[in-house]
Amino acid sequence: MRLHPTVRSSLVGFAAAGTAAILLAACSSSPSTSSSSAPTTSPSTTGTPTSSTTVVSTTTTSGSTANFNSCSVVTQAEAASALGQSVTPGVLGNATVEGGLACVFYGPSSPPPTTPNVAQPDTVRVVVVKGPDALTWYNNYKSSPQVRAQPITGYGDQAFYDGGASLSVLKGGSYLRVAVAPAGAPPSLSAEEQLAAAILPKL
Repeated sequence: MRLHPTVRSSLVGFAAAGTAAILLAACSSSPSTSSSSAPTTSPSTTGTPTSSTTVVSTTTTSGSTANFNSCSVVTQAEAASALGQSVTPGVLGNATVEGGLACVFYGPSSPPPTTPNVAQPDTVRVVVVKGPDALTWYNNYKSSPQVRAQPITGYGDQAFYDGGASLSVLKGGSYLRVAVAPAGAPPSLSAEEQLAAAILPKL
């Protein structure tokens, strides 16, 4: 049967509108993905991940596992105190060995370009992994061939220094890793212990 042109164009328009409505509904109902999923990189101490992330300013204070943000447990003032000088507000970047996102603070001597996905001097890096995978990530890093784990007492349930860059602490269902790297000096374990002591009561 041949449709009148006016009827045919009305049917086409109705079908297009229906398709658009279905697509819009599908987009609005699709689940959001979290950027804090575990990275696929193997444990390393180089600080250079193989994946990238969008750098975002961090002001989130949510303590829930699903929406957890590493910057929610450390203040700019605490990071500055650990580094011994002023620092920028924290930004998020890929952690290199943990299943979370690193919160990175930059001192005035940090060389450009600053990217939270790469370890740099004159920075403070804090990563907290919360939930059932915390113990797995802690043990994976501790047993990594590049790590010379030195037990540290007095922090959380257990803790170790990796022998060159960072302090890792396991407390309940949380894994905290802290790295304080002053400009022109080796990483400071004492500063990392100071910062860990400030963060642990918040976990």
